[in-house]
Amino acid sequence: MESDSLRLTTVLPLTKSCDERAQGDGHFFHSIQKRDGRIVAFDVEKIAAAIYKAAQAVGGHDLETARQLAENVVDYLQKEKKVSLPTVEEVQDAVEKILIEKGHARTAKAYILYRDRRTRIREGKSELMDAVAEILVETNRENANVSNSPSAKMLQIASAASRQYYLSRLIPDDIAQAHRNGDIHIHDLDFYAKTLTCVQIPLGKLLYSGFNTGHGYIRPPRRAGSAAALAAIILQSSQNDMHGGQSFAFFDRDMADFVANSDENEIYQAMEGLIYNLNSMHSRAGAQVPFSSINLGCDTSEPGRAVTRNLLLAYEKGLGRGETPIFPNIIFRVKSGINFNPGDPNYDLFKLAIRVAATHMNPTFSFMDSPFNRDYGTEVAYMGCRTRVIADRHGEAVSDGRGNLSFTTINLPRIAVKSNGNVQQFFTSLEEVLALASKQLMHRYQIQAHLKVMDMPFLMGQGLYVESNKLKAEDEIAGAIRHGTLSMGFIGLAETLTALTGTHQAQSTDAQNLGLEIIRFMRKMVDHLADQYDLNFTLLATPAEGLSGRFVAIDRELLGNIPGVTDKEYYTNSFHVPVSYAISSFDKLAIEAPYQALTNAGHISYVELDAPPLYNLEAFETLIRYMASVGIGYGGINFPIDECIVCGYRGVIETDCPACGSADIRRIRRITGYLSTVDHFNDAKKAELNDRKSHMHA
Repeated sequence: MESDSLRLTTVLPLTKSCDERAQGDGHFFHSIQKRDGRIVAFDVEKIAAAIYKAAQAVGGHDLETARQLAENVVDYLQKEKKVSLPTVEEVQDAVEKILIEKGHARTAKAYILYRDRRTRIREGKSELMDAVAEILVETNRENANVSNSPSAKMLQIASAASRQYYLSRLIPDDIAQAHRNGDIHIHDLDFYAKTLTCVQIPLGKLLYSGFNTGHGYIRPPRRAGSAAALAAIILQSSQNDMHGGQSFAFFDRDMADFVANSDENEIYQAMEGLIYNLNSMHSRAGAQVPFSSINLGCDTSEPGRAVTRNLLLAYEKGLGRGETPIFPNIIFRVKSGINFNPGDPNYDLFKLAIRVAATHMNPTFSFMDSPFNRDYGTEVAYMGCRTRVIADRHGEAVSDGRGNLSFTTINLPRIAVKSNGNVQQFFTSLEEVLALASKQLMHRYQIQAHLKVMDMPFLMGQGLYVESNKLKAEDEIAGAIRHGTLSMGFIGLAETLTALTGTHQAQSTDAQNLGLEIIRFMRKMVDHLADQYDLNFTLLATPAEGLSGRFVAIDRELLGNIPGVTDKEYYTNSFHVPVSYAISSFDKLAIEAPYQALTNAGHISYVELDAPPLYNLEAFETLIRYMASVGIGYGGINFPIDECIVCGYRGVIETDCPACGSADIRRIRRITGYLSTVDHFNDAKKAELNDRKSHMHA
């Protein structure tokens, strides 16, 4: 017999023999205390069964030895520990000790792993119940645009259950533990094995051919109003199949033919209806309005220009009482020869976009002439959160019909603090975490690839994704999603540099150089993974929507309160200069621009103003032009928008409305790309808002 594997040539059935031998001799305990405090009958056979299962995991089949070891456990507790009423934990500790002492090291290891897994499942159930209790009071605020409706609560309870299931049952233990510990963050964990993140919807294709939402065929529209209504339905239907944002890459171009026979007023009404719909119609079982983005500005045809013009005008007018619309996030493409300079055919639309943005923060601006976008003409499209999908190892470099499959964020500050200022050690540890993150992304990708068209009936069934039109309902979607991207993200570069050098990227040239070296290292690793797996691995400047505050809370408990690193309620967004640091807008943009060139999965840079710049449009335009000059790919200008719900007054409102005295104020801010109201922000986002300093213009 090989003692470590508990082998016997004859496998015996598990019986009550231990209990039978215990009859009348008082050898075993009568009771045991469960974890919840309950006292129940002691059954030594359960110990034997647990040992036997551990032995089987390493190839053992010796039931009698398992029973003998169980008796050894009882003897140890009674004679050495002098226990009268053992607890479950005491018994399990004793099992580990006896297995090791008796020479069954491999079985002991299997038992320890099994025990740890059961502990995590048990803790997961407890955490789930706590999460449900919190959700029933109020939905969490990690997603700033989820409502507090009954449907939203039901969805979040399901999400909480999904997260616990995936971490306990599906995701490999080392990856699950890395997420729990805060080494990495798996975004949208609740949808891990269900769907994909986001997509740039081929609107023109759907409008020209018609589509089916599952309840019947929708024919192509004939007028502006019906085309705009169908655009809203398409966004909603796609959102129901995915967990991320939905976007139109070429809204002006795709809508042009469907407004050609409409007059200006009809087009305006259509665009106004679209905005109303996107701020009122719900997706995801009624939990939220669709996260929607619209790219436009480069179609020079007269119908296309009319679409852009009237969408901007309708957004400028606002909702029913002039309120700033939260959706859609409008992204105005800037391109020399098309709209950037006087004499360009769409220059008037560029000026209009500036005027609207100076009032409502939207549109944001994407720059087609930035060094990393210009090779693609006007093909690059962004989403509100910052996502960018363009190069494709398996097809043409297009935005339409493609999106991000999933992304995972690295906790950079933790690696830096644990490196104790040793930069070489930092890079060694970073490479290890990147390797783990790539393992996780591939694990998720392999699950996603086996999903079927019928699992995403609109996204795949209606041919939104590239090459999905070649698939049947029962087909797996691997052939389509190879065109998507797998992204690694990062957060807290400023705190990372502070931990390594004592300064962040805006405080010293050395820190800036090291920051760029770190992100270049990550990009090089990501590019290597793309070659290794022949998939579109990309590097993302992570939006901190659901992650804001999570890493730093874990790290403060683990590493202590470290000035400039863990002493706030949040880590700084991606590569951004810390929001509390006094710096000019021009210097901030110049520092951040090189990082945008490295983050090919997406990025955004902001300038912060202390008030709406409506009456200084020249300065606003200067900032946009400076973004273009330093190589920014995607940027926005932030300022507070406060609106009185009672009288409609808009401006910077400290407490009560200066016009009517009402305290009922709607406060709109932007943190991660999309607009939201402050009352939906979590504590970390609110802390960041309080720390923000306005950037000087000069």
